[in-house]
Amino acid sequence: MPASKRIAVIDRELCNPKITRYACMKACPVNRTGQECITISPEDSMPLIDESLCIGCGICVKRCQRQAITVVNLPEELREGPIHRYGRNMFALYRLPVPRHQAVVGMIGPNGTGKSTVLNILSGSLRPNTGLSGEVPWQDIIERFRGTELQGYMEQLSGKAESAQDDRRSSGISSAYKPQHVDLIPKQWSGRVRDLLAKADERGAMDEVAKNLSMGEMLGKRVSELSGGELQLLAIAATLLRDCDFYFFDEPSSYLDAQQRLVAAREIRRLCARAVVMVIEHDLAVADYLADYTHILYGRPGAFGIVSKPYGVRLGINTYLEGYIKEDNVRFRPEPITFSQRAKSPEKDKLFLSFQGFVKAFPGFSLKTEPGNLYRGEVIGILGPNSIGKTTFIRMLAGLLKPDKGSPPGEVKLSYKPQRLILGKGEEAMSVQEYLSRAGKTSTTENKRLIRFLGLEKLMERQLRNLSGGELQSCFVAAALIREHELLLLDEPSAFLDVEQRLRVARLIREHAEGRETPCFVVDHDLQFLDVISDRVMVFSGQRGMKGHADAPCPLAEGMNSFLRALGITYRRDPQTGRPRANKPGSQKDSEQRESGNFYYTG
Repeated sequence: MPASKRIAVIDRELCNPKITRYACMKACPVNRTGQECITISPEDSMPLIDESLCIGCGICVKRCQRQAITVVNLPEELREGPIHRYGRNMFALYRLPVPRHQAVVGMIGPNGTGKSTVLNILSGSLRPNTGLSGEVPWQDIIERFRGTELQGYMEQLSGKAESAQDDRRSSGISSAYKPQHVDLIPKQWSGRVRDLLAKADERGAMDEVAKNLSMGEMLGKRVSELSGGELQLLAIAATLLRDCDFYFFDEPSSYLDAQQRLVAAREIRRLCARAVVMVIEHDLAVADYLADYTHILYGRPGAFGIVSKPYGVRLGINTYLEGYIKEDNVRFRPEPITFSQRAKSPEKDKLFLSFQGFVKAFPGFSLKTEPGNLYRGEVIGILGPNSIGKTTFIRMLAGLLKPDKGSPPGEVKLSYKPQRLILGKGEEAMSVQEYLSRAGKTSTTENKRLIRFLGLEKLMERQLRNLSGGELQSCFVAAALIREHELLLLDEPSAFLDVEQRLRVARLIREHAEGRETPCFVVDHDLQFLDVISDRVMVFSGQRGMKGHADAPCPLAEGMNSFLRALGITYRRDPQTGRPRANKPGSQKDSEQRESGNFYYTG
C-alpha cells in the first residue's frame, strides 16, 4: 500500500458529533462522489478520515464547528511513514533524535510536537509501531533503522544487544525522568527533602549532589513548604541520584534563577560521561550552555511532529530561530525570530503613581525595597536570585501580604498572576471556559483575540487538571489580562512555555501595557524574556533566605549589568540573531567582558 501524501488528525476531546451532526462527512467532496473518505467509527461513533482518499481540500476543517480536524500535506521525504502513530487519525511522530554518549543532546521546539513520545520511545516504555496498527515485531523496527546511528540503540531497547565493547546493559535500558510540571510534586510526595532524596539515591551520591546544587538549607524542609525553585532543585537532584542508562530532563530551568540554571546545567552535563542524557529546554541561553548537540522538533502541535537531523548546538538554535531547515527545504515559521543587539532605553514619561518602599521581616529573613515611580504603559522587569524577596514584594504590592513599613498602592485595581500554578478548591474540574469567564468577559473582541493569540481557543472545554504545564501557564496569564485592572503583576509568566510561546506572551504583555497605558511588573528568570519585555528593571540582591534588598527601577542595560556582575556571570550577544548567550567561565569572551565591566551588552 503506498504511503499517504497527507496526514489527517481528529482531536477526540474536541470532536462532538452530537453538536456537529457529522458536518465534515456531509461537506466532504469525495464522499459526495460516492466514495467513503469520511466514515463513522463503529467503536465510538467518531468520524474517521481515510488519508489515502483525502484530497486535502480543507473543506472538512472549515466546516467543523469544534475545530477538531487538522489536515496537512506531508513533505516528500516523510512519506515513508512515521516512527510512531497513536492510532488512526491521531498524532504521528516522524524520525527520532540520536542518543549520544559523552554528550548532552538537546531538543528545542513547540510544545505538542512529540517530546513525550520521543521520551517514551527512547526510554523503552513505548514500542514504536512505524505507523501500523497493532504491535510491530522488534526485528521489523530494527530493520527500519538499519545502517543508521539508531540501529544499535534499538537493538538494545529490544534487549538483543550483544556487543561486549558496549558498556550499556544488554537486558534493556533503565531510565530516569525529570518531569516538567514540578508544581505537582507536593501532591505526589510527602515528608522531608532529605528522606525523599535518600530514597531516590541509587548511587550513594546524595551529599555530593545536594552540596553541588546548594540544597543544604532545604534538606530539612517538608516538601509542602518548598518554593517553585526548591521543587525544581528537588526534582533535578532526585533524577541525578538514579543509576540509569538514559536520563531525560524536561525543562530543568523553570523557577530557577540565572545562577541556579547554570549550576544545574553543570551537574546534568556530568551525567553524560556514563549515560545517555537528553534535555528539553526553552531558555535558549541555558540550552546553549547545557547541550553539545540539538535536534529541532517542528510540525503541527497536537497533529504531528518531525525531528530534524542533529546540529551543533549554536547552529541548531540559530536554525530554529531562522525557521528554515535547509536540508529538508522546509520553512516551519513564516518569519525569523530576531532580537535587538542593544538594550531599550526608557521612553515612558506619563506618571501613573509613585510607590512606597517596603520593609518586611519574617523569622530568619528580612526585605527592604526602595521607593520608585511607575509610568503609564511601561513594563518593569524584576531580577534577582531565588529566596531574595521578589515574590514577597509582588505580594505586598498586590495587598496579599502586609508590609511592616510602607503601604501598597491605594485605590488601584490590581490583577495578579502568582508564581506557582496551583489550582484552588473546585478549580481542577473547571473547564478553561469556566475559569476564564470567572475572570471576566471572554466574548469581547479584545479578549477573543487574546485567547486565540495564547492558543487557548481549542482548549476552552478541557478541564484545567488535564492541561500541560504550558497550557496551564497560558490560562493563568490570560485570566490575569482579562481581569479588570489598572496595574498588572505577573510572577514568572514564562515558566513551562516554549520559545515561541514566550516571545508571543512577551509581545502580548507589551502590547497590552502600551495599548491600555497599563503599567506592569514582571518577575522572571529568563533573561531573554525580560530583555524583550522590559522598559526598566528592579534588581534584587542580598543573601538567599536571609536578607533581601531591591533597588529603585533603573534602565535595562544598567540593571542587567548590575545583576550579572553580582552573580559573576557574563552574557554575550549572538552576532547572527542577537540572542543572549552565556559565556563559559574563563573563556576569552568572558575575560574580555569582565575586564571591560560589560557583563551583558556588547557592541
